[in-house]
Amino acid sequence: HWDDSEDIWEDLIAQADKIVHLAGVNRPEDPEEFEQGNVGLTKKICTFAAEANHRPHIIMSSSIQARLDNAYGASKKRAEEELKKYSAEAYAKVSIIRLKNVFGKWCRPNYNSVVATFCHNIACDKPIEIRDPTFELELVHVDDVVATILEELKSTVSEEQIVEHGNEMPSAQIRLGELAERIQEFRDMGSSLLIPDLSDPFVQQLYSTFLSYVDPSKWEYGLQKREDNRGSLAEFVKSDGFGQIFVSRTKPGITRGNHYHHVKTEKFLVLSGQGLIRLRHINDTKVIEYLVRGDEYRVVDIPPGYTHSIENVGDSEMVTLFWANEIFDPNQPDTYFQNVEVSDGEQPNTLRKAS
Repeated sequence: HWDDSEDIWEDLIAQADKIVHLAGVNRPEDPEEFEQGNVGLTKKICTFAAEANHRPHIIMSSSIQARLDNAYGASKKRAEEELKKYSAEAYAKVSIIRLKNVFGKWCRPNYNSVVATFCHNIACDKPIEIRDPTFELELVHVDDVVATILEELKSTVSEEQIVEHGNEMPSAQIRLGELAERIQEFRDMGSSLLIPDLSDPFVQQLYSTFLSYVDPSKWEYGLQKREDNRGSLAEFVKSDGFGQIFVSRTKPGITRGNHYHHVKTEKFLVLSGQGLIRLRHINDTKVIEYLVRGDEYRVVDIPPGYTHSIENVGDSEMVTLFWANEIFDPNQPDTYFQNVEVSDGEQPNTLRKAS
């Protein structure tokens, strides 16, 4: 705390090998506080560091605003100059990290981060304000900032006394309107079940950030359950790049399936109970069988062109997890009903109507 006496600060700085300087002022009531909180504080730290016997390595967070013509940016620029002056006069290493728009969990909403504000307001079903949807932001995740700081903490003093960071940190560019749309899609996942493309690190980080703003009362939600005399079934999650997962409960003696797909593939995993999975090539009569139990965690792949079924052959309810490599489209279901087991004299590719 800077309110402590200067003697305490001087003593602590004298003992330090590395100093991580993250303090600053960004939204003061009086613009003069920029000078005191950004420039003055940095200058005082540098003064005490210069008086220390071993000249500590100072790592300071700055801002991309330092290259802009505004009061905050100008104060960060002057703070950088104080740091460079310390490096030159004390022959000490300094690291300047020019931060872009930082986002991540627990950031204060409705203050200094549009990501935090959008996440908080959309999660709470509150309105958001977008003056220019085409305005482009460059965002960096807080974990990437921390990783950069940690690398500097691990570094040893080198011939390069002044190290500047910023552009090499992973970042993402996104328009305000698109940012809002993505976060709104996250909010609707409980009903849409659509998982975003998590192969993009930024989308993964943004979704995790959004979830940190969701009220605990909304962490739990129900799935749409479809029930009939066989049991029940519910879709769990789906994604264009992944397919979908659904789960079923099947009563003893009941058989599901007896259909095949031309393109779609599936995986069956019985989680509880005992099931008999049967497959047959649609142009053959040979039936392949797999007996699976929930406690064995065995997966059966279902290739296209094989009619298949799963029967609960146990005494209790059977719970099965299914994965399909595409999202079910009722307009193009790619599902053709055909009994797995054929009667004597019946052609193997005889279709039956859906029940």
